Amino acid sequence: MAPELCVLGQVELRVDGRLVEVGHARQRCVLAVLLMEANRVVTMEQLLDRVWADRLPHKARAVASNYVSRLRRVLTLAGDVAVVRRGGGYVLEVDPEAVDVHRFRRLVQQARGRDDARALALLEEAEGLWRGEPFAGLDTLWLAAVRTGLERERIAAQLDRIDVALRCGQHTEVLPELFALAERDDLDERVAAQFMLALHRTGRTADALAHYRQLRDRVVKQLGTELGITLQNLHQRILDTDPALILPSAAITSETAAGTEKPVPRQLPVPPRWFTGRSTELARLDEALTAELAEGPQPASTRSGTRAANTVVISAIGGAGGIGKTWLALAWAHRHLDRFPDGQLFVDLQGVSPTDEPMTPAVAVRGFLDALGVDPGRIPTDPEAQAALYRSLVAGKQMLIVLDNAATSKQVIPLLPGSPTCAVLVTGRIRPTSLIDRHCASYVNLGVLSPAEARALLAARLGSDRVTAEHDAVDELLELCGGYPLALSIIARIAATCPGLPLTELAAELRELGLEMLDHDIDPAASLPTVLSWSLHRLTGERRTVFALLGIAPGPDTTLPAVAALTGLPQARARKALTALEEASLLDRRPGGRFAMHGLIRDYAAATARDLPDDLRETALVRVLDFHLHTALAADRVLDPNRPVVRPDPPAPDVHPLLPADFPAATAWLTAEHATILATQRAAAALGRHHVVWHLARALDTFHRRQGYRHDALASWRAALNAADHLPDPATRSRTHRNLGRACSRLGLHVEAARHLDRALVLAVQCCDTAEQAHTRQQLAIACGQQGDDQRALDHARHAVDLYHTLDQPVWQAHALNVAGWFAARLGEFDAAREHCSAALARYRRHQHPNGEAATLDSLAFVAYRTGDHRQAVDHYHRALALFRTHGDAYEVANTLDRVGHPHAALGEHAQAHAVWQEAWRRYQEQGRDDDAERVRRQLDDLILTVASARSKKSWDRHGDAWGS
Repeated sequence: MAPELCVLGQVELRVDGRLVEVGHARQRCVLAVLLMEANRVVTMEQLLDRVWADRLPHKARAVASNYVSRLRRVLTLAGDVAVVRRGGGYVLEVDPEAVDVHRFRRLVQQARGRDDARALALLEEAEGLWRGEPFAGLDTLWLAAVRTGLERERIAAQLDRIDVALRCGQHTEVLPELFALAERDDLDERVAAQFMLALHRTGRTADALAHYRQLRDRVVKQLGTELGITLQNLHQRILDTDPALILPSAAITSETAAGTEKPVPRQLPVPPRWFTGRSTELARLDEALTAELAEGPQPASTRSGTRAANTVVISAIGGAGGIGKTWLALAWAHRHLDRFPDGQLFVDLQGVSPTDEPMTPAVAVRGFLDALGVDPGRIPTDPEAQAALYRSLVAGKQMLIVLDNAATSKQVIPLLPGSPTCAVLVTGRIRPTSLIDRHCASYVNLGVLSPAEARALLAARLGSDRVTAEHDAVDELLELCGGYPLALSIIARIAATCPGLPLTELAAELRELGLEMLDHDIDPAASLPTVLSWSLHRLTGERRTVFALLGIAPGPDTTLPAVAALTGLPQARARKALTALEEASLLDRRPGGRFAMHGLIRDYAAATARDLPDDLRETALVRVLDFHLHTALAADRVLDPNRPVVRPDPPAPDVHPLLPADFPAATAWLTAEHATILATQRAAAALGRHHVVWHLARALDTFHRRQGYRHDALASWRAALNAADHLPDPATRSRTHRNLGRACSRLGLHVEAARHLDRALVLAVQCCDTAEQAHTRQQLAIACGQQGDDQRALDHARHAVDLYHTLDQPVWQAHALNVAGWFAARLGEFDAAREHCSAALARYRRHQHPNGEAATLDSLAFVAYRTGDHRQAVDHYHRALALFRTHGDAYEVANTLDRVGHPHAALGEHAQAHAVWQEAWRRYQEQGRDDDAERVRRQLDDLILTVASARSKKSWDRHGDAWGS
């Protein structure tokens, strides 16, 4: 049986010339998709998208599978055709010659490079396969796009045939066809050239010149441009009555007369042997190629939108030096050699190199002309004419042009072919903005390898046995390299050339030496610092300084206002510097207006900062420290406006701290900058800026307490204690010991907490600081309570109440009253507890202190629960929860959720108890409060057992009644 599968018209199956019924329209759509991708996997997701798009049927996968099953049964009639499952999708296995569209493309490809007589026959055969509009009667978004692309391929093949026919002297035969094409595509310069040549050869030179004038008028009026150089040259040759126009070109016939084919360039370098991963990026490049080939050539009359219809779609790969751009380009190119049968051109444009200037486009074009086999004697001397000849030679061919290591879009644009049958792949460290903006290039910003990809790279280089045997050392190497391909390759090279070297030693050396180990004195391309240094060559001095300062700025990332403070630049200039570094692939822009460097690039930036003057570095650090300190203090004042203001030194000149407008803004800023502020405190300690260290601990204190960041609070106050020894005010040391004691107490470090709190009390007494004595007494109460000594806790709290009373500080007194009320309730003194807490609640409400109000409602709820008033307990707890949630106190939200579950359970509200305990358990886990989380988990288990037991008893009672009756 001889099957024929057709899509260039109706989607049909014919066996020995007999039409076989395929099925309804949607089933023919499925067949069309499989035919277009013959012998290639079509995933289920692709099939659903191409057949139904966003209008999927109910149980779409099952429907699609059903259609495929029906097609299998139909295709059994065709003999050597089958649909098989493979790779998570379907493959239609078929001889491509049995499918008209693939036979059409094969004939068109074969025609290129053949002698004119053979080429003409092949192209005529290809055009004869068309029986109307592709996929006639079928209408899906994907098929419509492919249909448009196929129509363009048909037109391109038609124009190729006319070119060959003109070379064969068939100008009279093609003239009627050209009349129709010129009328339909009245801006297409290729059609115009063919039409003018045919008219001239048939003796209608005046008509040819008139057509040129009319076309030029339309182009100037409608497009605002001049005609192309090729058409202008043809016009001049007609005016000059060039005798070579009368007969086919001698240059062409001499090459083809003996059947000699022009060389097919195969310039791609060897593919990377150790290439791993990058599946997402490879898929994006595949998508660009698919879109390009689907669009295909377009008549000039259809030009519209932001991209000219006859402009090739370009893929650009950007990223830092050593990130693997060229590897990705070559790996992708070698996987798609079959899509570019007319050859591949490759050039290193030397955009970033140790000493050389970037290659000029003229030099690259001349290299391409040599690769395309042009006789040196026929190459024009004018660079623009050379570029025009290059574009003419690749026109209509399926070629890949790889422009590696480009410096700018300006260097690339003259090398772009004019034919949409070609594909262009550009790599470079500088983002090609003009290619993206004006030529709609698809851009792949290449990042580091994932941990799995990085491990696979080492395994490929070193062998899986070695990588498995030293798993921990490999983990450390992966962490130190951060997925950076060049760093991983350098480490792999060292390890592979020293097979007896344990990877643990290699990891220790890398940890100690850092970038120094990734350097190489002899081979610049094998040195990560050297490769990165090339990116700085074309930056201005100011931008190189910004890059260096970013390497020593505290924190894992930064923002524009912080960079302005660091550099002392106005924000507009700082923004331009950041943009330049981002476009040079030295900096990544992240959500929320943040900028970050890869760790190894940051290490290199810090190394370059050592070349800056010492005073410049220190001044920059002082500015950014002051920016973070004063913004953090402003945010803290928004979080707790009742807190006493303790003012640090004023910020350095040209530092403009942010002033968060409200509670959400302050919380958001502190959350986003938390890691950076902690790093700022460490940097301030290293610089000896002791007042910054202490004030940052205080600025973060409220945020740390409310978010439950207990370990960060401990580290922050320990740093503050070291700084306090260098500060003149003795009260500062008392405050620091007190806050450090509280941080220790929250983490269960009771011995250390007691030592710091006792020291704080001694210092406060020595300084006759009544307020600090009261604060410390109150904290001692809480610390004693955490150790289970409620009576001693109550004594400290009442002592604090008395001290606050002498100071006439009602809010502070309310704090102590609430603490006293809590411990009185713990001791069963419920009347005293209510009295203390009610007094505290009145003061908090009078002075508008919602967090204090929430804490006191929590205490009153505990009193109500312990005295059996479970409904009032629930009400108080939920009012407290609402206030804590409103003011972002995650720590106390967890505590109150834990407590409210008990009265819910006592009231038989088991679902509510389960919900609040479930949330409390989750919050405790998030805050690292493992003991509390485990306790709540046991409460949940007990609750479930209680509910299950109650249900079982009810069931027994019901059955017992039934049995008794």
